[in-house]
Amino acid sequence: MRASGILLPVFCIPSPNGIGCFSREAYQWVDFLVSAGQRYWQILPLGPTSFGDSPYQSFSTYAGNPYFIDLEELVEEGLLTREQVDGADMGKDKRDIDYGKLYENRMPLLKKAFQKSQQEEDSEFLSFWSENAWWLDDYALFMAVKDVFQGASWDQWAEDIRYRWDNALWYYRNNYAEQIRFYAWLQYVFAKQWKKLKEYANEQGVRIIGDIPIYVAYDSADVWAHPELFQLKEDRTPAAVAGCPPDGFSADGQLWGNPLYRWDYHRDTGYIWWVGRMENCFKMYDVVRIDHFRGFDEYYSIPAGDKTAVNGHWEKGPGIGLFRTIERQLGKKDIIAEDLGYMTDSVRELVRESGYPNMKVLEFAFDARDSSGANDYLPHNYIQNCVAYTGTHDNETIYGWLSSIREEEKKAIRVYMDRPDADDKELAEQMVRMTVSSVADLAIIPIQDYLGLDNSARINFPSTLGTNWRWRMTKRDLSKKLARKIKQLCMLYGRV
Repeated sequence: MRASGILLPVFCIPSPNGIGCFSREAYQWVDFLVSAGQRYWQILPLGPTSFGDSPYQSFSTYAGNPYFIDLEELVEEGLLTREQVDGADMGKDKRDIDYGKLYENRMPLLKKAFQKSQQEEDSEFLSFWSENAWWLDDYALFMAVKDVFQGASWDQWAEDIRYRWDNALWYYRNNYAEQIRFYAWLQYVFAKQWKKLKEYANEQGVRIIGDIPIYVAYDSADVWAHPELFQLKEDRTPAAVAGCPPDGFSADGQLWGNPLYRWDYHRDTGYIWWVGRMENCFKMYDVVRIDHFRGFDEYYSIPAGDKTAVNGHWEKGPGIGLFRTIERQLGKKDIIAEDLGYMTDSVRELVRESGYPNMKVLEFAFDARDSSGANDYLPHNYIQNCVAYTGTHDNETIYGWLSSIREEEKKAIRVYMDRPDADDKELAEQMVRMTVSSVADLAIIPIQDYLGLDNSARINFPSTLGTNWRWRMTKRDLSKKLARKIKQLCMLYGRV
């Protein structure tokens, strides 16, 4: 069945408290999706972020970001006062997220709510902790110990707790029990609020597309607690790290720095860690987009300590065996394969074997050097079993992209669309229309492209720090007029 949706990270939702969260405005966003005839809401990973604020570098595969907890709900529950929330400076710019102020002023509010919550007697909280102890015990301890060492990466901790010696685990669990309980309580509140929002969306006919990174951050509870899963040296530092090879966009390639998996170990243990990870994802989301899907066919391995990705090489990944195991254990699930980047015949074969829809990004379609019409991202080459995008969170907005490309590329777009005199605004609108009108079963448009915004609304500039993951919508953006326009377009092409 043809359908459509909108890409909007949770942190971009308008809210009065510095960052998008599970607040009343999130429910209003779901209502907007319904009025616009949309059946999918695609988000980015929900994990707690570390240095750089990227949702793709999280302290945990399983935990949720406490910044997404709605403070207004805590006021209604009597855990915070109106004065406490209004008196906290979490940033004044409605278009921008100030992560420094969130860290300084939002976390202390959550600590005050925790202290007033009487969580030691809360049977729901204790039940949640017990049910999730398999990951929550390690995560809560990890975060508490990180506080003891003033935020340092776990490989900088004292030797006894770095290596998880029994006496050290006992010491920190007993001496920092309240801080551990605080981090567990944050996950309880996060899960409760997210479940409520997701259930509301589902009741309105909106499905959530979640997003999981293929890799986990080195400075995470996952690597600290389960070093056997990763390619580490004896001292538990990475033996090799992830990234991408040099290409036309980057002469040095991309050095992500994530530890690589010991795929032989995962295979020998029946991929139990991956099955558990995916099972948890499908409790949180209706559909899962797996980032960097090509890494399951071959992954790029860079020697640890290198400053660039130039000296990396390709290694074979687990291939279709992993996904056959997941399907046997969990049944057939809705998964989207993010297969962008350097493509090979073996990657295409893995996508085909999996049966998962892959991604078609219109911004990748127009290359002035190739006039053959064979580009996979040109709409006339799409198949039904794919997901069509104008762009993703890693791309420029469609209007910003049109403003930055060469004139010969823009000419190729005008020729393809038969719009010889169109300006950038008209071309941007027509590219949204082209994506929605394609044969792809599902079309996902970033909200910035429906709004016609320039690159000041861009979410992420890959391989940069300091300016990413900050853009926010305002309430004025979500007008009834825009909802009608989106619905009419999607109705016209059979997606409503």
